[in-house]
Amino acid sequence: MSFVFVRVALDHPLPTLFDYRCGVELAPAPGMLVEVPFGKRQVVGLIVEVATHSDVAPDRLRTVERLCHACPALSEAWLGLVAFAADYYQRGRGEVALPALPQALRDASRWERLLAPAEGYRLLDAGAAALPAALPPRAHALRRLAEALAQTTLLPVAQARTLHPKASAVLMEWQARGWVALEAVDLCATSIAGRALASASASVAPALPTLTAEQQDAVDAIRSAHDFAPFLLHGVTGSGKTEVYLRALAALLDAQPAAQALVLVPEINLTPQFEAAFRARFAAFEAQAIVTLHSGLAEGERARNWLAAHLGQARIVLGTRLAVLASLPALALIVVDEEHDPAYKQQEGLRYSARDLAVWRAKQRGIPVVLGSATPSLESWWLADQGRYKRLALTRRAVADAVLPSVKLVDLEEERRRGRGSVEGLSGPLVAALNSCLKRGEQSLVFLNRRGYAPQLACDACGWVAGCPRCSAYVVLHKPERALRCHHCGWEARIPPACPECGNVDIAPLGRGTQRIEEALASAVPGARVLRIDADSTRRKGSAQALFADVHAGEVDILVGTQMIAKGHDFQRVSLVGVLNADTALFSHDFRASERLFAQLMQVSGRAGRSGLPGEVLVQTRYPRHALYQALARHDYIGFANATLAERRDAHLPPFVYQALLRAEGRTLEAALAFLQHAAAALQALPSAERITVYDAVPLTIVKVMHVHRAQLLIESASRAALQATLRAWQPALRQQKGVLRWNLEVDPLDI
Repeated sequence: MSFVFVRVALDHPLPTLFDYRCGVELAPAPGMLVEVPFGKRQVVGLIVEVATHSDVAPDRLRTVERLCHACPALSEAWLGLVAFAADYYQRGRGEVALPALPQALRDASRWERLLAPAEGYRLLDAGAAALPAALPPRAHALRRLAEALAQTTLLPVAQARTLHPKASAVLMEWQARGWVALEAVDLCATSIAGRALASASASVAPALPTLTAEQQDAVDAIRSAHDFAPFLLHGVTGSGKTEVYLRALAALLDAQPAAQALVLVPEINLTPQFEAAFRARFAAFEAQAIVTLHSGLAEGERARNWLAAHLGQARIVLGTRLAVLASLPALALIVVDEEHDPAYKQQEGLRYSARDLAVWRAKQRGIPVVLGSATPSLESWWLADQGRYKRLALTRRAVADAVLPSVKLVDLEEERRRGRGSVEGLSGPLVAALNSCLKRGEQSLVFLNRRGYAPQLACDACGWVAGCPRCSAYVVLHKPERALRCHHCGWEARIPPACPECGNVDIAPLGRGTQRIEEALASAVPGARVLRIDADSTRRKGSAQALFADVHAGEVDILVGTQMIAKGHDFQRVSLVGVLNADTALFSHDFRASERLFAQLMQVSGRAGRSGLPGEVLVQTRYPRHALYQALARHDYIGFANATLAERRDAHLPPFVYQALLRAEGRTLEAALAFLQHAAAALQALPSAERITVYDAVPLTIVKVMHVHRAQLLIESASRAALQATLRAWQPALRQQKGVLRWNLEVDPLDI
């Protein structure tokens, strides 16, 4: 038997490729998935190279078990993306490539089942005639299912389940009546070259909104780009950035019949409304031509959507940060919505920035990339100032007569001095505005970025405060569940009847969370229908979508929530926004805190007055003269950005320097700090360390989580190349260090 040698990337901390023998008759190629022995286990890896020789001794080489021929090999461009990400973020290629694949592809025992022909339902003529009259008038889920059948040749079973919770039973009943037929479709039978889809121009809705002059200029600029072109689309809230994306996508898909586009959003709860907008605009596309990719999908659904993108069947891929690593062989346009959002930075495993990888991927492919935001990140704004990004401005709202809301600062100290009381953190002016809004039949939004009932439970007699036994953090009171819960490790306990230290029964909550504000609004605004949307109220799959649907349907008077409600949502009836407890971010140790607060407040303010109603924003603060709030009142992002960039330039902070952060976790804080101190000494001994600044090792703010102590070491340089070279040279010394449970190195950290 003739052999060749394959170099395989495995999901393993060692930054190396592993050599295996492979029979020539198996026809291995770079980008193919393989099953190989590794230690005592059989694991899935990715072929990176095929060679005729190996430097490993023949008696040490093991043989490939099997190759996944059913799934076409990943492209050279995708392998290049993985190689770049691994090199830049200081990880092994396998640590990048394998987690980027669906779990089903990383299990060789499921290859045949996953890649077998899928089933879908086709609407028959009898069903097309009978279904409209057979559906009850308020059966919205049934109607969505029937409309999806009418709009596509074959509706996959998995897609049907996302439209109706009992889709399988309903479709079986319709099949028995002769309305639909169940057929098989082979996902791998269709390639990009052989697939014929309706053109974008034929699929757009007949009544398109009229573009403003600024929107038209932005669409023309994106459409005319024929090479790598990074655009920063700076548009005020409600200026129609989504419409610019849709028009640019339509122009691309019409001009290039086989092209694919990637659209990134920061959070899962934003994908349903984007998907609905895309499916409405491109209604003639088959169901699998628009797919979503995010961690909230069922495992099988995510795998099928990933394969549709990999095989070129998906023309538009909409997803969260993990979608930036999807295989898109015909990628021709990338859109990153809300590009400033910290959610684009992965905080576990490979700590990558999806926004930055999107820009690099666009450069690699020679295609345009659009970064959209009302409050761009200061890094992107600075790059636009340097001319490296082209800035596209949308300075006015797209809806006729819609203007930016007025922002008023409620001085809480002044309210206190004048003896004007508050109702559980709701100031008198805000309560009055909420009642007036209710009388007008309009909706209000109250924003508090703190979930739970109260952040602390304390005893006035002895000073005891409920803390987590596993973390150096206080536990949060969740009153509806009558529980104390740690938001860091998940520890939970019942509320004690008395103080465990002194026995005092008069223990009370300190501070306010969304649950407490929801309760307070019931008495402050009598008769109002109050709805809370946060991580606690949206734990079940599909619950967030259902709650937002209630808001859009007008069944809610006051919406209370965290950052989940602050961005991206087009609330047509909201005319008032109240902001609570924003001051805490003004005094954070993190130099990015003010940037995040300003972006958050601008975004949540933008939910008001979007449909032409006069909008008003009330921000409760004890520091109304603070420069950040003054810029917010003027809607002056440009002034805020320029002033903050000047401060960072003087302080030698990003984007004027480049940083990396080494974190260590140990059984004791002393062990973690000792590891970092030895690592710092090893770094300073490197010849390339002359251009690197090394700070002292310090504990993290929350020093203990799940009984594990944590510390960090910050390093920085004015040269990105010097920092990268030093990190590469530092890696062998780091791997020799002992004494901690875990360590990780993060490039371009956002949380310090």
